[in-house]
Amino acid sequence: MTTIQHGRAGRRQAGRRIRARRSPAVPLLVLAWGGAAAAVGLWWRNTPAVLADDGDRLIHAGRITGLLAGYVIALVVLQMARVPALERRVGSDRVSRWHATSGRYALSLTLAHVVLTLYGYALQGRIDVVPQLVSLVTEYPETGKAAVGTLLLLVVGLVSAGAVRRRMRYEVWYYLHLLTYLAVYLAFWHQLATGAEFVADRGARTAWYVLYGAAAALLLWYRVLTPVRLNLVHRMRVDSVVPEAPGVVSVLVRGRRLHRLGAEAGQFFRWRFLTRGLRWTANPYSLSAPPRPDLLRITVKAVGGHSAALTALEPGTRVWAEGPYGSMTAARRSRGKVLLIAGGAGITPLRALFETLPGAGSDLTLLYRARTADDLALREELEAIADDRGARLLYAVNGPDGRRPAVTAKMLRRILPDIARHDVYLCGPPGLAEESYTALREAGVPDRRIHHESFAF
Repeated sequence: MTTIQHGRAGRRQAGRRIRARRSPAVPLLVLAWGGAAAAVGLWWRNTPAVLADDGDRLIHAGRITGLLAGYVIALVVLQMARVPALERRVGSDRVSRWHATSGRYALSLTLAHVVLTLYGYALQGRIDVVPQLVSLVTEYPETGKAAVGTLLLLVVGLVSAGAVRRRMRYEVWYYLHLLTYLAVYLAFWHQLATGAEFVADRGARTAWYVLYGAAAALLLWYRVLTPVRLNLVHRMRVDSVVPEAPGVVSVLVRGRRLHRLGAEAGQFFRWRFLTRGLRWTANPYSLSAPPRPDLLRITVKAVGGHSAALTALEPGTRVWAEGPYGSMTAARRSRGKVLLIAGGAGITPLRALFETLPGAGSDLTLLYRARTADDLALREELEAIADDRGARLLYAVNGPDGRRPAVTAKMLRRILPDIARHDVYLCGPPGLAEESYTALREAGVPDRRIHHESFAF
């Protein structure tokens, strides 16, 4: 076991970051829908008041679905850029949900565009659909490229479906997901070359270039150039690997001037360890202790191939990190009293917050859920922090007969009669998170004061 503590220094740093703020989610959603309305307006301006026949109507319906698909695809790329301001203030999990929803919209609109346009031209040409499809793909190069892009989007959509994704290794899903970039590239030029809104409208073309150019620039800056700079400057390496509990290890990472990363307790990085079997994958792991100028620590439970392999890391292994990400920090707090609910590997970000959240220790409670006492990772550190701060540390461990103590509204009111006046940070397996969230709402805790972030892909 290893102990990394900052004590009062860490709490002072966290305290400086606490400030009242409104969630930017609503303005961003309004902006996104405003862009969609502008796309519809562009289509409307270029659509005749009277359409000649059913084929014409289908073609124009295909135009609007294609235009909206192009706009939503640009949002998909933007959401993949991991813009720090967006990830930290909105939350990585929320941005990921937006990305997944946008992806479904983009795929549905693209398929609608293909079907409507294809049937429209087939009606106008009075030929069957299959010959019309062959004609469009073989006689118009940009349409052929778009067909390949559409097939790639279908592949990405298939592997992103929940039933398929749950049976797939993260690494396989991740690299197949990168096909999105090629699909976007192929679709972009098709839009400009054949889209009625862009062929004769220089202003519309310019706006489209700006939209996609901005998304591509943010993607290049934050997904490529920023990580390269971060890792060249900080030169991180594995310092040691320390067992913490059965199947749980802490990885200590040393580097130069790590305080300039701006990382906070509760945040995470995406870690790539440059050794055999791990160099091609980057997984998200939270900091399990307040960041130090020369040292970062993650604590990982072996639940998959990547996490299990970390036990064999050798000191000196080069580390490539991206981040910090996440919004589950002290800045989310809005009340003086705080409850932390952790389960399994979810203890890692909450252990760092347990040490650094400012305020009287008596206003801070950590409830740690585990199967057995042996599964309580970082237990000695948590107890030392609780003693030092005068905070409450409670365990919910299965009984000798294996009976699982449920997290209920009644249980929460028993340990904290004023639970409704608390902020709550929640991190753990999906089952515990859902159970705890339901209990907290029944106990009177408003949704806006329940802070949770999920790393599920």
